[in-house]
Amino acid sequence: MGFRPFDRLPVLEWAPWWELTITRWHREGLPAELTDRYGICRHFGLEIYKQDWFRVFSPDCPQPTHYGAGIIATEADYERIRKYLFPPEPVDHGQWEAWAREQADGDVVLWFTVEGFFWLPRKLLGIERHLYAFYDQPALVHRINLDLVEWIAKVIDQVSSVCTPDFMTFAEDMSYNHGAMLSEPHFDDFLRPYYEMLIPRLKAAGILSVVDSDGDITVPVKWFDKVGLDGVLPLERQANVDVADLRAAYPDTCFIGHFNKMTMSRGEAAMRAEFERLLPVAAQGGFLPACDHQTPPDVSYDDYRLYVKLFHQYAAAAGRLSADRSQ
Repeated sequence: MGFRPFDRLPVLEWAPWWELTITRWHREGLPAELTDRYGICRHFGLEIYKQDWFRVFSPDCPQPTHYGAGIIATEADYERIRKYLFPPEPVDHGQWEAWAREQADGDVVLWFTVEGFFWLPRKLLGIERHLYAFYDQPALVHRINLDLVEWIAKVIDQVSSVCTPDFMTFAEDMSYNHGAMLSEPHFDDFLRPYYEMLIPRLKAAGILSVVDSDGDITVPVKWFDKVGLDGVLPLERQANVDVADLRAAYPDTCFIGHFNKMTMSRGEAAMRAEFERLLPVAAQGGFLPACDHQTPPDVSYDDYRLYVKLFHQYAAAAGRLSADRSQ
């Protein structure tokens, strides 16, 4: 990710698989006792990327009545549920100390996730009310995000007291398949100030910062580049994102993902063509190919084994091309 020559790409999955996918694979040859994320990674010969998602909500926080409904409508509601948010000790130090030993031995990559400044107000207000709130309740959106930025700073400090994670992600999901769900002026008003409070802290700690947003993120990449974020994932191909175009426009931005998951059930030729599409950019550095979201259940166990086998081949090929470029 430092744009330096490398021997090979990591063979990774940044996201766990659909439950329906794992259920299918158990019928087709995946050992029944393998149910945890990292055990399945080891079974397939994938690198171990250990992730901790630091949750804003306590387990006893009130829940929405249905998906997208939210749990607050007013600032008074926020005051009422504030006690269920932002746990003061989010980091499990014992777990991170154990992970840090694995990291020091070179066995794992460590990363953590926090909810971002589009994501959290949406979860609190609900999808529709959140979008109206940019106009109708701007002070409430800013208050939520100011509380969030202070809490994330605490997370960074607590994790960094144990070790230096390799990277972190801000969960945002602020784009659908036709583009962003907010305008650049709204980004500049409601998200940018809070990113600018945290990015210097992450850089000082030596932690690579990545935004996680599904959908067509092509235009917002510029916005995140301006605030100093290091990278973007997962670059969903079904939303017409193209890593070659993004690399040309943003030569210093890191990317993760982008392998079109819809090719994985179509046989070796389709998967090879997809790896070939990604190989030139991957060889330049700063891009870790991986499935562009969770592997869907139409992918058989044998399909996935073939995918991983091909991934290893192209990971090595990218390393050879990287060495050639450095000469």
